[in-house]
Amino acid sequence: MSTEGGTKAVVAALSANLGIGVTKFAAWGLTGASSMLAEAIHSVADSGNQLLLLLGARKARQEATPEHPFGYARYRYFYAFIVAVVLFTLGGLFALYEAWHKWQHPEAIESWQWVPVVVLLVAMALEGMSFRTAIVESNKIRGNVGWGKFIKRSRSPELPVILLEDFGALIGLVFAFFGVSMTLVTDDGRWDAFGTAMIGVLLVCIATVLARETREMLLGESATEEDLARIRAALAEGGYPDVIHLRTSHLGPEDILVAVKVGAGAEETLETIAARTNTAESLIREAVPAVRLIFIEPDIRHDAVTGEGEAPSR
Repeated sequence: MSTEGGTKAVVAALSANLGIGVTKFAAWGLTGASSMLAEAIHSVADSGNQLLLLLGARKARQEATPEHPFGYARYRYFYAFIVAVVLFTLGGLFALYEAWHKWQHPEAIESWQWVPVVVLLVAMALEGMSFRTAIVESNKIRGNVGWGKFIKRSRSPELPVILLEDFGALIGLVFAFFGVSMTLVTDDGRWDAFGTAMIGVLLVCIATVLARETREMLLGESATEEDLARIRAALAEGGYPDVIHLRTSHLGPEDILVAVKVGAGAEETLETIAARTNTAESLIREAVPAVRLIFIEPDIRHDAVTGEGEAPSR
């Protein structure tokens, strides 16, 4: 469902960042502007992150083994978490260090003054195209949910990561443009350092958000409220309207584990329960295609037999 769209967004972002990174390094070499160096390192970090996301998607496709019976789908979550670490260290902390260094030793841009302006404008256009691709692919599955809620609720890491990276890249380019422009106007290199510091703070904030969201994915988030409602409806249609308790966990973005205890009649035969259970499983998979593993435990409520209340949930 979202895997193809996520991969398309990742490839688009990688293509943009590779070209942008080379031009930023060239501009830094010609002008010595710290904002350009911070942005160049930002592009390197983003390119590496996109390669990590593609690697995670590839490794997640491995078949399950006896040692890993639920498969390797969480590789996508693991590599998304590494992306947050790389963005925090290589992107954010480096930019803050460079800003501190340039603030202590400010340098005006004395040669090739037009280069950083042109490079930043071109980079904005390319990043805007990449950001547009991420928005288009996200809109295919976002529905009417707001962007903040979409990033928080998404169980697929690629699109939220690319959305935040591209958004951060565009804002970072604006900060760099501000710092470079003010340096050219005032001949004061501290403006360049200030722009670099804003880039560093921005990247640290984005990395923190990504780390928090991917941490939740690694810990095993439940299915969304909509999917839970569909699962309950499928159980009811399959003959199990009495759900004692329901547990779900995303083993991967398109791999949901369902464990449910349902109420059954004391007089029902094993054959009847088995047939009903098979029907319920089929209906659940039809309602929520991402469900791969289903464990249904029929049980008898005590109040149905003795009037002593519900059987304890295990």
